[in-house]
Amino acid sequence: MPSAADLERHRTTLTGHCYRMMGSVADADDAVQETMVRAWRGLDRFEERASLRTWLHRIATRVCLDALGERSRRIRPMELEGPGTIDDPLTELPHSHWIEPVPDALAVPADADPAQRAMLRQSIRLAFVAALQHLPPKQRAVLLLTQVLGWSAAEVAECLETSVAAANSALQRARATLAERGVPEPVPDPLTGEQDALVARYVDAFERYDMDALATLIHEDATLSMPPYRLWLRGREAIRAWLLGRGAECRGSRLVPTAACGSPAFGQYRPSGPGGRHEAWALAVLEVRDGKVAALNSFLDVGSLFPRFGLPPALGV
Repeated sequence: MPSAADLERHRTTLTGHCYRMMGSVADADDAVQETMVRAWRGLDRFEERASLRTWLHRIATRVCLDALGERSRRIRPMELEGPGTIDDPLTELPHSHWIEPVPDALAVPADADPAQRAMLRQSIRLAFVAALQHLPPKQRAVLLLTQVLGWSAAEVAECLETSVAAANSALQRARATLAERGVPEPVPDPLTGEQDALVARYVDAFERYDMDALATLIHEDATLSMPPYRLWLRGREAIRAWLLGRGAECRGSRLVPTAACGSPAFGQYRPSGPGGRHEAWALAVLEVRDGKVAALNSFLDVGSLFPRFGLPPALGV
């Protein structure tokens, strides 16, 4: 019979699965904890004809489906309305409204082989997770179980207590919805040296606050969002104007590298008075496309996010 340690070894993959289902790392943590409780209580019913990993993912999927029936889907600011202007008011919505970033380290097992790690990183990208939230929960589960975890239609049908034909039909509808939204299914896409160089140039330009240099690194139609604010901007010039105007307090920031949602990310710390002290301001996640930055996402809920990423609340000199 599996031990508690055997269950715990699967926590990272379960967290990634629940995050994709829920769009929130906090909700994923809750779902994984409930999965562990249910699994521990039901160990006497574990049948070794299925692997422990498969059995745990069945439980986790059901936990997520139960939870999703009681709440509305999470979104990104770009899904609320069209882009705003640099003069629009900053209106907050509750943190429970937004898709949250997840640390790669909590969702992608370090001991996975390189191809699997690349696939798992792709499947936690913000755009993909946001698109998943538009699927009915069962379609979401079918897509993730087949396309990310590699389950057969028969395994999915057994997990969801439905027929193979119904599982295949749900998968087809899910794929069609993603295609309509222009979001590709995840495929292995490891980081390249070119992307690493782009990110290094971005950090250098931002910390020097050279907006001319920064502008050359982002797409003309790039977006800037700042949850929990509903305002978002589109366009290189709008982003530049924001950072030189209302966002100018970011001048002098320091960026501490991390990894979130399969993408380059940073803890951003803004200056907070004399002595070189910098206070936590945002968890910045960059989306890169075709050799340039396509989206700058600044998540401002540092009180809950920074501890999850192992980032301190402040930096000294």
